[in-house]
Formats: sequence, C-alpha cells, structure tokens
Amino acid sequence: MRSGQQAQGGKLFGLMKAQQEERLQAVNQEFLEDEKYKDEETLAENLESFKKKYMEFDLNDQGDIDLMGLKQMLEKLGVPKTHLEVKKLIAEVTGGSSETISYRDFVTMMLGKRSAILRIIMMFEGKSEADGAKPAGPPAKRDISSLP
Repeated sequence: MRSGQQAQGGKLFGLMKAQQEERLQAVNQEFLEDEKYKDEETLAENLESFKKKYMEFDLNDQGDIDLMGLKQMLEKLGVPKTHLEVKKLIAEVTGGSSETISYRDFVTMMLGKRSAILRIIMMFEGKSEADGAKPAGPPAKRDISSLP
C-alpha cells in the first residue's frame, strides 16, 4: 500500500486480525517456552486451538474479551448466563483484577489445574465438537415405507 493511503473496510479488518494473531502468537510462544508447562504433550495444539477460539470472541479486537464478548460466547456454546453471572466468571478468571479477560488470563485458566467454570464449559464444547460432526446438507430423502 502506498504511503498516504489508508486501509479501509475488509483490508483494514484483515490487517487488524493479522496483528491480533501475531500478538496472541507471541503469548503462545511464552507459554511454549515456560518450564511450568513443559510436561504438556499437546501444548502447541492446545494453544493454537485456544488462540482461534479467543479470536472468535474478541469482539472489539483489542486483545480482551469483555462482558458482551463472553456473554455471546456462552450463548453460542448453549450456556446462556445473566450479566451478573458473566461478571462473576470474569472475576473468577482474572482474580477480580480486571473487567475483561486477557488472552494470557484465558490461556492460564485453560491450562490451569483449578476448576474454573468457564474452563469446564470450554472443554465440554471442545469435546462435543470432536465427538461427532453434524451432517452437512439437507437430510436424505425418505419415503413413507421407511418411516417407523
């Protein structure tokens, strides 16, 4: 892009997503180099999965999941929560230090040994996706004789 021109629309969105992915990848690299997590066998795959899920729900592209982003995430996972419940989840993950969940807090929660409610929800969602993929496309044609 020439100097003096600014990205707009889809180009700007793509640029912002690429920058966000670089920031999150830098955090992933910190976890990969951390001695505390060296025994995790599937750490790289887990971190990549966490990054994709986090980027999906970082609505403001600022690197934090806020109250509305988390509320939308839980609704999409089929576990709708009230604003108060979402605030409590954020406080549980961040230790009450913030009103948003940073990627570092998110990864620490997902890799942690503590049983955070949000972690349980995310793990359940991941297992349900892996267990069986929903069939794509319209259902197969049936005739009256095949009905029970």
